[in-house]
Amino acid sequence: MSHRKFERPRHGSLGFLPRKRCRRIRAKLRSFPLDNSKHAPHLTAFMGFKAGMTHVVRDLDRPGSKMHKKEVVESATVLECPPMIVIGLVGYRNAAKGLKPVRTVWANHIPTQVKRAFVRNWSRSKKRPFTKFEKSVEDPEVQARRAKKIGKLRNCSTVVRLIVASQPSLCKKLGQKKSHIMEVQINGGKAGEKVDFGLSLLETAITVDTVFKESEMVDCLGVSKGHGFEGATHRWGTTRLPRKTHKGLRKVACIGAWHPARVGRTVPRAGQNGFHHRVELNKKIFRIGKSQEVDKANGKCTTDLTDKTITPLGGFVGWGIIRNDFLLVKGSVVGHRKRAITLRRPLHLTSSRAGIEKIELKLIDTTTKLGHGRFQTIEEKAKFVGPTKKSALKEESK
Repeated sequence: MSHRKFERPRHGSLGFLPRKRCRRIRAKLRSFPLDNSKHAPHLTAFMGFKAGMTHVVRDLDRPGSKMHKKEVVESATVLECPPMIVIGLVGYRNAAKGLKPVRTVWANHIPTQVKRAFVRNWSRSKKRPFTKFEKSVEDPEVQARRAKKIGKLRNCSTVVRLIVASQPSLCKKLGQKKSHIMEVQINGGKAGEKVDFGLSLLETAITVDTVFKESEMVDCLGVSKGHGFEGATHRWGTTRLPRKTHKGLRKVACIGAWHPARVGRTVPRAGQNGFHHRVELNKKIFRIGKSQEVDKANGKCTTDLTDKTITPLGGFVGWGIIRNDFLLVKGSVVGHRKRAITLRRPLHLTSSRAGIEKIELKLIDTTTKLGHGRFQTIEEKAKFVGPTKKSALKEESK
């Protein structure tokens, strides 16, 4: 910073370089929480879909804070989490350059929505994935090979992971039939116990409440909103040049010295903005709710007089009704609505007051998200507005 009168920090973080488009729309889990063999076998990750946002009212339980035992209003994101189907089991061993696969054991029956993921165009394909495998399931030789694979997993594996598939078809607004397939690590217990735990879950549907608990922390992995090719001012937040600048003012004035005769990597340049792979650590779980078929009052809190669901009046914008299990997470979550969000048990455990705080919600806002909402339920609106022409005709028809 020679010849500068005042110091100025650089614009934009270099920690996120290269700022390039993500190859996949679903975030990839590259690491899992530390394993502890003293604990019982348990799963460490799940997948949900971003439905929308609302806000909650609660009493803060944080001794030492000025807001202790006072009401706070906080934003929250609703993630719809349909059950995931377990379709396989894979084991890894430690090698010189990371993990090496030992064996993979598949479930005897693979759903069609999973087979779609192995073909580019399902309707035009010959629908061959897993056909030979499913025909030979009852063959004694195949069963013997399967038993040999399971024995190899028990004896040689140090890491055991489930192969699970999402069910996007249960979320009507997604308009997607093809499953997302991911690996979920089994932590806790010895290798044999992990394999037995994984085999017991094959061909079953696992729910989000078997992986996470209320008031716990969760890591959210996703792909951010895409903004396309953007200039240096919008992409990096650099200062605009004076009004009379030649050939534009949303530029970087000096992009480097004469020598070295190249542009440095730290210089802000135009390029891709958004649609990046991002990880958000330690987000608080406000509520884990059951589907509205199981629990008609999955949105009810301590101050609500009547039962209500988590879905606001008129549904979430661009999403509609929450029909499956859901997660209510504090604050915003990366990505656009309908985006697949990978949820992981916290990689770095926190012992802060906010981390260990128990959550008791007083209100989850369910007013309409299409404008300035006033009513929490349809019954409340009907009671205030009174009989309308539509409701009168409905009563006459009865």
